Amino acid sequence: MPVERIIDIIVYLISFGIALYALNGIDFARFMRKGRVYEIQVLYIILSMVIAYLLGSFIIVLIRG
Repeated sequence: MPVERIIDIIVYLISFGIALYALNGIDFARFMRKGRVYEIQVLYIILSMVIAYLLGSFIIVLIRG
């Protein structure tokens, strides 16, 4: 596995952690119907992955210039 690919994976994992941390500040229960805990968790994970992908891609483009 080339070094660039390993760096990409690390950047995406760090971005995922940052996205999870940032989304902790949002109360998703206010926007969802009551009793829909599973759906809220799925939405939380999907939003974290989307934000992590966008942030990670942005960082990788900046690194590679």
